[in-house]
Amino acid sequence: MPYILVQVTDEGVTHEQKAKIIAGATDLMVEVLGKDPDETFVVIDEVNTDNWGRGGEMVTLRRQRQAAARRKP
Repeated sequence: MPYILVQVTDEGVTHEQKAKIIAGATDLMVEVLGKDPDETFVVIDEVNTDNWGRGGEMVTLRRQRQAAARRKP
């Protein structure tokens, strides 16, 4: 019984995109491991960018800094 956890930032992932992620992850378990799709669980965890870090920096702050840098001539 596979349990697949997909974590993404909460920045506008659409219903349709989530449906494709769930279907694709399930199909992969069926194709690669021969798992029963009815026994394959896929959970999408949307994480606020304040709770996600990269390079020692909160993603929210990193994105703000990058946006400000792009606005400078």
